[in-house]
Amino acid sequence: MGRAGGGGAAGAGRGYKRPRATHPGTPLRARSREARTDAAELWAQSTCGPAGHRAMLRVRCLRGGSRGAEAVHYIGSRLGRTVTGWVQRTFQSTQAATASSRNSCAAEDKATDPLPKDCPVSSYNEWDPLEEVIVGRAENACVPPFTVEVKANTYEKYWPFYQKNGGHYFPKDHLKKAVAEIEEMCNILKMEGVTVRRPDPIDWSLKYKTPDFESTGLYGAMPRDILIVVGNEIIEAPMAWRARFFEYRAYRAIIKDYFRRGAKWTTAPKPTMADELYDQDYPIHSVEDRHKLAAQGKFVTTEFEPCFDAADFIRAGRDIFAQRSQVTNYMGIEWMRKHLSPDYRVHIISFKDPNPMHIDATFNIIGPGLVLSNPDRPCHQIDLFKKAGWTIVTPPTPVIPDDHPLWMSSKWLSMNVLMLDEKRVMVDANEVPIQKMFEKLGISTIKVNIRNANSLGGGFHCWTCDVRRRGALQSYFD
Repeated sequence: MGRAGGGGAAGAGRGYKRPRATHPGTPLRARSREARTDAAELWAQSTCGPAGHRAMLRVRCLRGGSRGAEAVHYIGSRLGRTVTGWVQRTFQSTQAATASSRNSCAAEDKATDPLPKDCPVSSYNEWDPLEEVIVGRAENACVPPFTVEVKANTYEKYWPFYQKNGGHYFPKDHLKKAVAEIEEMCNILKMEGVTVRRPDPIDWSLKYKTPDFESTGLYGAMPRDILIVVGNEIIEAPMAWRARFFEYRAYRAIIKDYFRRGAKWTTAPKPTMADELYDQDYPIHSVEDRHKLAAQGKFVTTEFEPCFDAADFIRAGRDIFAQRSQVTNYMGIEWMRKHLSPDYRVHIISFKDPNPMHIDATFNIIGPGLVLSNPDRPCHQIDLFKKAGWTIVTPPTPVIPDDHPLWMSSKWLSMNVLMLDEKRVMVDANEVPIQKMFEKLGISTIKVNIRNANSLGGGFHCWTCDVRRRGALQSYFD
C-alpha cells in the first residue's frame, strides 16, 4: 500500500525552522476549453393512432448542428405535414436566433466561458512550486468492514483487528493524536506560503446500502487516493473499496468552488462494486501467497468494470505513470488513457511488489529527472527512466519501530514525501536517514511529525492533493 511515520503532535512551529528556497517564476498556463453547443428543446403534441391517444415527443434540436434537422425529418415522418411545418419553423427560428443570443447565453452559462488565466486548479507534476493543497482529515475515521478487497490489501497480523472493529471508529486516543499532527502539518504548510483547504467532516460510521452491497465508510483522510489534478482539471477517482464508495462527499464543496472559479471537473465512471468486481475466492493466506499471486499478475479486483484509485498514478508533465494494483484495474487505466489523450501519455509500469496498492511509497517522482525507487520493490521498467537520463535514487531503510501500528500501510511511508518545490521537501521528523539523503541531494527538509497519522495509511503525499503548482506543461521524456 502506498502510505509514512511520528509520536505525538507538537505545537505549531515548535522547533520548526523554515528552510531557504528559491521559487522559479514560471507563468501559469491555462488550458483553453472548447465551447459547448447550445441546445433548445422542442416539444410537440399530436393526436396519434386510431384510439386518439395523446403522445408526447421530445425533440432536442442542436443549434448549428445536424441533429435538429434529423429530428425534423423524424417528426415529419411520424406526425404529418402540419406538425412538421411547425417544427421546421421553430427549428429555423432557433438557428436564426443563435447569433443574436450567443453573447447573452455565454454570460448566463458559466460553463461555456474559457478558463481564466488565474484558474485555481493547475498542476502538471509533483515538484513545481506548491501554491495550494488539500489536506485530509482524520476526524471520525472508521475501520472498514473486513471484506475480500480489504483483506487482500492488509497484512495478516492486522486481520483480527479488522474482524473485531470493522464498522467502528479507529481507537479514539490514536485518532486524537493524528488530528493534532495533521493540524500541525497544515500550520507549517501555511507558514511556507501554501494555501490549505480541508474536506468536510463526515460521520463515516453511518451504514449505507446500494442495490449491490452495504457497508460503512472509511475516512476523508487521503485526498491523494480520490483526487488527481492534471493541468486545469481535477478528476475524481471511482475507487475500489466498498467502504470508500461515498468518500467523494467530503470533497464536493471544495471541488464545486474550484469548478465555479473556472476549473474543469471530471468524475470517472462510478463502479457498481457488485460481487463480480472482486475475486471472491482470492487465495491469500500468507506473504508467500502474495508474492506468488503478484508474480502471476492476479489481483483481487477483476476487469468487470473500470476502477482505480488516483494514488496509483504519478505525474511527470506529459507523461503519467500508473500501476495495475489491488485497487486499480486495466480498464481503469485505459479509461484514464483515453480521457487524457492526446495531451498526455499514460504508461503502465510494474514492480516486484507482493501487495501493490498506490504507487507513491514504491515509486515517487520528486523532480525533473529524479525519482525515489523503493529497493524492496524494484521497477520492472526502470530502463525507461535510465535511457531518458533520469537519476534513480534509492531511499534508506525506514526507522519506524516494529511495534508502531500500521493498520493500512508498510514502513515505506518514509519515502511518501511531499515536494514544496524542487529544493524543499516535507519529510517525517523521525526519519533521520532519509533527511540526510535529501540534504545530500541539495534539497532542504521541512521536518514534521505525523507518526500517528501514518497508522491510518498515509504519508505526506497521501494526506495531500496538490491543487495548484506554479509551472507549465512540459515533456521530460522526449
